[in-house]
Amino acid sequence: MKKSHYTEEQIVLILREAELTTVAATARKRGVAEQTIYRWRKQFGGMEVSDVRELRRLREENARLKKLVAERDLEVEVMKEIQAKKW
Repeated sequence: MKKSHYTEEQIVLILREAELTTVAATARKRGVAEQTIYRWRKQFGGMEVSDVRELRRLREENARLKKLVAERDLEVEVMKEIQAKKW
């Protein structure tokens, strides 16, 4: 997936700006498509900067835990294969 040009904190600030003005004016000012702002609003609507930081932290922790579980599953499979060959 392509890396976003804006961080999540910047996106929330752009959405706050779009609430004060029009979406079209904010899109022109920031150099993004109006559809992008609507997509961001759908994803980050109603969030504050602190909420976005917490969401990012939780996503990183979730990715780390998924990796640990995958490694553990691989170890279990290897142990099963070793156990099966011994008998």
